[in-house]
Amino acid sequence: MNTSNNWKSLYKIGAVAALILLLYSLVTMVILITIGGQPETAQEGFTMLQNNRLAGLLRLDVLMILIMPLYYPLFLGLYTALKKVQITNSALAVVLVFAGLTLALATPSAFSWLALSDKFAAATSEAQKTLLLAAGEAILASDMWHGSGAITGGILLQTGALLMSVVMVQSQSFGKATAYVGIVTHGLDLLHILVGFFVPQAGFIMMAIAGPLYLVWFPLLARDFFRLSQSSSNEL
Repeated sequence: MNTSNNWKSLYKIGAVAALILLLYSLVTMVILITIGGQPETAQEGFTMLQNNRLAGLLRLDVLMILIMPLYYPLFLGLYTALKKVQITNSALAVVLVFAGLTLALATPSAFSWLALSDKFAAATSEAQKTLLLAAGEAILASDMWHGSGAITGGILLQTGALLMSVVMVQSQSFGKATAYVGIVTHGLDLLHILVGFFVPQAGFIMMAIAGPLYLVWFPLLARDFFRLSQSSSNEL
C-alpha cells in the first residue's frame, strides 16, 4: 500500500511539474515576443541590464534555473510508469535526460552577466571596460545557447525524451496523443540542435515548430499523470 501511495504521489508531482513547465513555456514565448531574447554582444548585454535589471535577467533566461529542475521529477514519474513496459529503454531514457539536464543547468550565465555588468558600470577607464567586454564575450560564447556543454546536454536530454516517448506508445498508462506529440516535439527539438550546426536556418524552423508543440505535450502529460494518480492500487 505504501508503495502504491508513493507512486500516486510521484504521479501527482509529475502532473504539477508538467503544468508549471507549461506555464514557463508560455512565459518564455511572451518574453521573446515582448522584450526580446539573448543579447547578441557583451555591450548589448551590459546595456540591457543597466537599463532594466529584471527585464535583462528575463532575457538571459534566469527562469530556467528555477524551473528546469522540474524535469527531474517529471521524468522520474515517467520512468516509474513505463518501466513495466520496457525497463531497459525507460532506464536508458531517464539516465540520458538526467545527464543532459545536469549539463544544461550548469551553463546558464545570468548571474555572471549581472556581476560583470555592475563592474562595467563602475569602470573608470577604457582599459577596464575593454577587459570586461572581453569577459562578457567569453561568457556569451560559452552560455546555454552556444557552449559545448549546453549543446551536449540538449542532445542527451532530447534523445532521452524522444526514447521515453517511443516507449510511451506501447503503454496503456498514457494516451497515444501524448506519445506521438512527444515523439514529434522531442524529435524536432533534437534535429534542430543537430541540423543547426550545418544549416542554421533549417534548425531555426524546426525549433519554431517544436516550441509551440510543448504547449500541447505538457497538458497531455499532466492529464495522464493525474489519471494515473487516481488509479486503484491494483492498476498501479
